[in-house]
Amino acid sequence: MKVIDRNSFIDTFQYFDKEIVVEIIDIFINEYSERMESLKKDIDTLDFNALKFDAHSMKGVIANFVAPRPQQLAKELEIKGTDKDASDLNRIYAELLIAGADLVDDLKTLRPDFTA
Repeated sequence: MKVIDRNSFIDTFQYFDKEIVVEIIDIFINEYSERMESLKKDIDTLDFNALKFDAHSMKGVIANFVAPRPQQLAKELEIKGTDKDASDLNRIYAELLIAGADLVDDLKTLRPDFTA
């Protein structure tokens, strides 16, 4: 595990129907690229309202997975959108891109635990 706290993840989802957990994982994995493209577009066009909205949405989805690093980075982008602050946007996005890819990898590793 690179970004997900495995024990906390298992604790969080232990009472969920396994099919629902797999569905939540699959939806995130399938939507990840599109979400990241939206954030990049928001940053490139300095569309702070869209950045605030898209980063908030990403933060909320990541919160489900007990992955503090990518969640924090999404929160930083949300704050930048709220404050209309263009500083460090590309750096934060680049870090989120890496942490988000690690999150996807972690989810792919965890997914079989919920398919049995």
